[in-house]
Amino acid sequence: MKKILIVDDELPVRESLRMILQQDYAVLTVASGPEALEKMREGGIDMILMDVIMPGLDGIQLLERIKSEYDLPVVMITAANTIKTAVQAMRLGAYDYIAKPFDVDEIKIVVQKVLSIQDLSKEVEFLRAEISKTYGFENLIGSTKEMQGIFHLIQQIAGSDTTVLICGESGTGKELVARAIHFNSLRKNKPFVPINCAAIPDTLIESELFGHEKGAFTGASTRRIGKFEQAHSGTLFLDEIAELSLSTQAKILRFLQERELTRIGGTETVRVDVRLITATNKDLENAIKDRSLREDFYYRINIVPISLPPLRMRRDDIPLLVNHFIEKLGKRLKKQVKGVAEDLMSFLINYEWPGNVRELENLMERMITLSNQDMLTIKDLPHTLKDKARQSNVPLLKATGDFEREVILDALKKANNVQTQAAALLGISRRILKYKMDKLGIESE
Repeated sequence: MKKILIVDDELPVRESLRMILQQDYAVLTVASGPEALEKMREGGIDMILMDVIMPGLDGIQLLERIKSEYDLPVVMITAANTIKTAVQAMRLGAYDYIAKPFDVDEIKIVVQKVLSIQDLSKEVEFLRAEISKTYGFENLIGSTKEMQGIFHLIQQIAGSDTTVLICGESGTGKELVARAIHFNSLRKNKPFVPINCAAIPDTLIESELFGHEKGAFTGASTRRIGKFEQAHSGTLFLDEIAELSLSTQAKILRFLQERELTRIGGTETVRVDVRLITATNKDLENAIKDRSLREDFYYRINIVPISLPPLRMRRDDIPLLVNHFIEKLGKRLKKQVKGVAEDLMSFLINYEWPGNVRELENLMERMITLSNQDMLTIKDLPHTLKDKARQSNVPLLKATGDFEREVILDALKKANNVQTQAAALLGISRRILKYKMDKLGIESE
């Protein structure tokens, strides 16, 4: 039950409010500001109703103390001749005021509204905290040198307002990186607005980005705020930036130079504070040669470039990603999957992954959803991938039975059985080397 503290030096007022609210709330009453502060120090208060005029520490002074020391909603109680003071209190942070003599229904409505707003505020704070966890640096998975370098770069630039260009094939995690930058920046409590430039027709993209005024074109029946304005004080993420027309590129370039825009069909200049992060799966330097991308636009968005490698170029990260998805998806799907069998892990490591990390996550979700075992095996693969797994088994078994064993033993001999050095000679990580040694029964000396 919500707990309400009533602060008023008049006993009849305190008792009247108690009678009105006690059926729905736990009600505490005190007669002075110092007593109110003592109750607040004990904790558990959800809302405060207090008089404006009180001897000693009055309502305005008490409100200032509450706002500096506690995060609690306050509603002022005022007589008709002190309404100006109540308005001043609202400027200082009071939620509302109630005038004497009381209207019972008004008091109940105001209290219910304030507590609902407080609950919503707490829910928003909780969701923001959960989102920050979701897009924290610890959720960017990768132990390879390239990925560790990218993580370090993200940490360096997250706190600035620098424009970032993220390049990489589809499915490599460009939006995940963009969100990690935003949710670890000073803008994290402001909007993150993503837009896929390839998904919007060229005739509508400028209206989508910059907004339009009523009557600007056929069908514009009302004013519309564009994505730049929606992202004010936050971050705008433009995915597939190479799909924008030259005219739209020019308008974005002008915005980046002036930090202001004009809605389509309007004359008013609107100042907007936004951080821009862009992404592409295209070769932008070739796009410049093809004259589909403005050179000045490219240099303006390419202040800090981040290049994400495809999954086939970071195979050492695949076991880490597989375990991450088992934990993440297992919780969401309520499945008790402990891991993957050796033959399946071997296939996952050696598969080419044209859809990159997104394809791996989708595959893991499908297998976890349909499996009734605590270990995933080759049998859990979709039919199309089962065929590829069977086709790869013959050369793979031959390599591991004869050739691979020889190569690993030779590398270990050259490295005086130092596994880290042997792995470097073979061009693989120590983790993959140890996995292959265990699989082939090669004992470490």
